[in-house]
Amino acid sequence: MDLAYICEWEKWPKSTHCPSVPLACTWSCRNLIAFTTDLRSDDQDLTRMIHILDTEHPWDVHSIRSEHSEAITCLEWDQSGSRLLSADADGQIKCWSMADHLANSWESPVGSLVEGDPIVALSWLHNGVKLALHVEKSGASSFGEKFSRVKFSPSLTLFGGKPMEGWIAVTVSGLVTVSLLKPSGQVLTSTESLCRLRGRVALADIAFTGGGNIVVATADGSSASPVQFYKVCVSVVNEKCRIDTEILPSLFMRCTTDLNRRDRLPAITHLKFLARDMSEQVLLCASSQTSSVVECWSLRKEGLPVNNIFQQLSPAVGDKQPTILKWRILSATNDLDRVSAVALPKLPISLTNTDLKVASDTQFYPGLGLALAFHDGSVHIVHRLSLQTMAIFYSSAAPRSVDEPAIKRPRTTGPAVHFKAMQLSWTSLALVGIDNHGRLSMLRISPSMGHSLDAGLALRHLLFLLEYCMVTGYDWWDILLHVQPNMVQSLVEKLHEEYTRQKAELQQVLSTRILAMKASLCKLSPCAVTRVCEYHAKLFLIAASSTLKSLLRPHVLNTPDKSPGDRLTEICAKITDVDIDKVMINLKTEEFVLDMNTLQALQQLLQWVGDFVLYLLASLPNQGSPLRPGHSFLRDGMSLGLLRELMVVIRIWGLLKPGCLPVYTATSDTQDSMSLLFRLLTKLWICCRDEGPTSEPDEALVDECCLLPSQLLIPSLDWLPVSDGLVSRLQPKQPLRLHFGKPPALPGSATSLQLDGLIRKNFTRRGGWSHKGFHTLRSFQTCDTSITGRPAPAPGPL
Repeated sequence: MDLAYICEWEKWPKSTHCPSVPLACTWSCRNLIAFTTDLRSDDQDLTRMIHILDTEHPWDVHSIRSEHSEAITCLEWDQSGSRLLSADADGQIKCWSMADHLANSWESPVGSLVEGDPIVALSWLHNGVKLALHVEKSGASSFGEKFSRVKFSPSLTLFGGKPMEGWIAVTVSGLVTVSLLKPSGQVLTSTESLCRLRGRVALADIAFTGGGNIVVATADGSSASPVQFYKVCVSVVNEKCRIDTEILPSLFMRCTTDLNRRDRLPAITHLKFLARDMSEQVLLCASSQTSSVVECWSLRKEGLPVNNIFQQLSPAVGDKQPTILKWRILSATNDLDRVSAVALPKLPISLTNTDLKVASDTQFYPGLGLALAFHDGSVHIVHRLSLQTMAIFYSSAAPRSVDEPAIKRPRTTGPAVHFKAMQLSWTSLALVGIDNHGRLSMLRISPSMGHSLDAGLALRHLLFLLEYCMVTGYDWWDILLHVQPNMVQSLVEKLHEEYTRQKAELQQVLSTRILAMKASLCKLSPCAVTRVCEYHAKLFLIAASSTLKSLLRPHVLNTPDKSPGDRLTEICAKITDVDIDKVMINLKTEEFVLDMNTLQALQQLLQWVGDFVLYLLASLPNQGSPLRPGHSFLRDGMSLGLLRELMVVIRIWGLLKPGCLPVYTATSDTQDSMSLLFRLLTKLWICCRDEGPTSEPDEALVDECCLLPSQLLIPSLDWLPVSDGLVSRLQPKQPLRLHFGKPPALPGSATSLQLDGLIRKNFTRRGGWSHKGFHTLRSFQTCDTSITGRPAPAPGPL
């Protein structure tokens, strides 16, 4: 492990951000991190704050005044990474959601309350989606073989089997409360005691079973008391939420049975299931003021011996031996320094002995370890089951400032800086920690865990994780932390090769994800800056095409199954005439009728399409140079077909409102510019379609394109987006020191080279580009959803 960057708060004159007690932190599948602080003013008033940041731009934090009256005890992202639950010590639970899919605009329209009863555990209900990673099949051609869907029932279903959304929480007095979100927006809430004899619950955690049940683990904080487990069943009866509970087998920590340790480790400080969907394995930590012991337990079904007398009385008993559930200890550590925080992996690696042997044989280590932070400032990655140390990080090395050279820092006295809350990323390749001074630290975790791996094997593991993110829709920023510039070319080629092996239907779904992934990879290499431009341009073209086609409406409601956009694609592919008007007359123009104000608002987008076509055709004589942006478009029949369709749409809309047409500057008396560009574009498209991407264009077509600069003024395009993120600037063993709310003066990145014909445009914050592809820095629509104009759905396995 090594430190990537540290981000800390600026000192303000009248208020100060201080770590909240307890400190809550959570990491979403879209690489958004949420954590809490208390904003303390001069008159000692506290404001409970929730901060949300993107790991690529940690200084650009968005802070929410939560309006929680007491300390925030829990934070929990949903499976899509677009909604956040917060709970406090007064029993109030709030559900935060993005307004207009923007990561800097949050609202809390719904919530629940268990008045005066602090919340100690919180979780969203399970939606029934669970994947299994098959590392041993990483060489298989189909994504379905590498990542299979596991049969797993949702916690609660609506009519037709659709999962019902909601959350479950456990209070300090032993109550369990469930809130269900109905499609109408109504919230159904019910509260029930975990057992008849209620007791204090200092620690709790929640997990889910494959049958749709919920398991709750509780402890009163004393190592002399048992750790209790309960099964919770949720149902809806007569439009009311019903909760049924059942007591499961409990356990005593092994260290409490040792007379020498019983008094030295008086408190249970951490209680965690190893995974949300793995209720059979639990991690426990007992601590004193100076030391801790960690134990891993597993729930197993064991046979119950039957006395011979009963077997003789009832022979059926001897045929089928009765079974009982029993907790068995898997492993335990020796005395450690006092544990301050625990982080569990989210990568769905199975923990059976067979799967662990496969992981050992394939040397695939991500997801096998959990993180323990200690009061001495160190962080250990230990095996999830054996608890053997796999990696260690010591926080003694102070990070250098971005604006200052590295200096030798004096040794300070006082309490050691240590993490109070930690979270592992969704591929377990990064770790975020919030320390007792309120600073955020980002650590890189090597996929090899310190083992010596062959370069090809290391590349294959990164490729496997990139494919996992492509299938699930999760963000892949933490994988980019480990990609070296010399790996980029191989990763892009192998990623494309695996993509082309999939079925055509799946390729269509993943088309924008792989473009965004390729663009983010190429940003890491100074040799691939031109390809970054082209991938972003293709994403923008797909987005523009989908947006404009979505505005088309059928003239009659009871139309056939094909939409106007599909009919446009079909007719443009069938009619290869170079005359744009002859193609246009085959369309139902009434489907293209729009409001005049809408057409005028689209003028800038239509201008970009027109300028892009003109730029590509003018660059055709230089198409032999792959260093020039636009090189791949001239050989991509699909992209040329999209441009041809959009030119037809623009022509029709221009008849309705000439003011929305692209504006060209003629340098000589020439014919209709739209007709000229459409004719040349069609010839180039036919050449790519009939002869393939390796064909050379007709010499007559090249000669005509050579004349374009003498007929029309060639525009300069905004090819390269602003690259203000961190991932392409991070250096090994050289962590950066950043400040919340203060954009740093970052050194140059791999994509900061000057290219001929490129102009860099400074986008606004709401319209900036990010490493994730075609979505804004602040907007949280994924590239697949931004191009459709529909609300962003939850990412998930395909």
